[in-house]
Amino acid sequence: MRKYILALDQGTTSSRAIAFNSNGKSAGAKNVELKQIFPKPGWVDQDPEEIYSSQMSAMRRMLDETGIKAYEIDSIGITNQRETVVVWDSRTGEPVCNAIVWQCRRTAPICEKLVKTGYTAMIKEKTGLVPDAYFSGTKIKWILENIPKAKELSEQGNIMAGTIDSWLMYKMSGGKVHATDVSNASRTMLFNIKTGKWDDELCEILDIPMDILPKVVDSSGIVFEYELDGVKIPVSGIAGDQQAALFGQTCFEKGDSKNTYGTGCFILMNIGKDIIYSNGGLLTTIAWRINGETEYALEGSVFNAGSTIQWLRDNLGFMENAADSQAMAESVNDSGGVYFVPAFTGLGTPYWDMYARGSITGLTRGVTKAHIVRAGLEAIAYRTSEVLAVMEDDTGAMPCRLYVDGGASANGFLMQFQSDLLGFEIIRPVIRETTALGAAFLAGLATGFWKSKDDLKNLIETDKIYRPSGLCGMRKKTMIGWREAVARSKGDIGF
Repeated sequence: MRKYILALDQGTTSSRAIAFNSNGKSAGAKNVELKQIFPKPGWVDQDPEEIYSSQMSAMRRMLDETGIKAYEIDSIGITNQRETVVVWDSRTGEPVCNAIVWQCRRTAPICEKLVKTGYTAMIKEKTGLVPDAYFSGTKIKWILENIPKAKELSEQGNIMAGTIDSWLMYKMSGGKVHATDVSNASRTMLFNIKTGKWDDELCEILDIPMDILPKVVDSSGIVFEYELDGVKIPVSGIAGDQQAALFGQTCFEKGDSKNTYGTGCFILMNIGKDIIYSNGGLLTTIAWRINGETEYALEGSVFNAGSTIQWLRDNLGFMENAADSQAMAESVNDSGGVYFVPAFTGLGTPYWDMYARGSITGLTRGVTKAHIVRAGLEAIAYRTSEVLAVMEDDTGAMPCRLYVDGGASANGFLMQFQSDLLGFEIIRPVIRETTALGAAFLAGLATGFWKSKDDLKNLIETDKIYRPSGLCGMRKKTMIGWREAVARSKGDIGF
């Protein structure tokens, strides 16, 4: 009997495998850390082979520790760090270079050229995105132009390119499958979200041969069968991590919104079946496509969130564990006038400043580690609030609640501060691994493991609800100082 859905969650700093039962509960999980490589300031790479091996290791170790057998697995869902690109030899499956990670800024000059040439409006109209180094298309272009092996293979017609979901499926299928789902495709700046196809004009502008790109499939539907211990298991759910989290939070209705507090913060609002373009720097993206029916989302991207606390821990040694940040923040009454803008890799929504850099302002002799840690947590809340304010402007409606997930959502100080800034409820589910859960939901819907979206909504349980406190008004006033600090970090102003 097939009792479980296996979710493979390939993230920026780790690969995770989780088995979910029919009640949507975790029956076992394993996490394997993943290295990031920083060749130059603003550049971020990863080893594609390590990405794959870490994901397979997480899966195998989870199965071994839980005793779950392959024949008990109904299907597999895959979710992944989006925009990160791998280019490989289509004959051997060998990568031509390291994967270029979504955080990498090396293609900023290419994006600047697109803007100066006048392509911004056209790119937004077709893709819902803005010309930024964040997205996959310019990363592929950079590899084709700067890696000799890539140039050679491209001329021979022996090259493939894709996001991490494509890379995993290619490897898992033994080189037989080159596919991606619509949610990942919509993050490349090469995919037309109106037609649901790779766009000829965009590929031509970036000089990317369309035949190296993967086949685009639904987010829920059987793509191929993966052979595990002699058992063939359908791979039937695929979604970029943020869209998977939106689905895992069961944000199925128009206006439903979630924020994932992970390496970055990604705030998504379900906008239904009609495309809405933002006037304030939000992205319009595909949420998912099921049975050929596409739904869309507005998205705000904050590049550094959990990575802020990670930096304070690893680079500055302010704490031993990220969880210690809550007690440190609560040990002081406020941030002591300190503002920390963690623009390590530029600023996303609503600024889209590729050259902004991190800054800590307001330092005095009385400032301690605790003040700076608190300012780092507050920064995550400030950035989220900025994004939601733009969503209100674009849609005419502010959500009355925000569903949250991701590692940093466990931080009670951050969640309460966030609720006070926004002035409405923050709802945290019992299962915080909603990215993996969303991939599992998509896979299980395709095979009939779960019958409907209504069945999925009944599985979600609330862990805690944070409501605005008496400090709400006071904390909102601190946004003034925050905006001044951001102005100092922006690339066009500097110090």
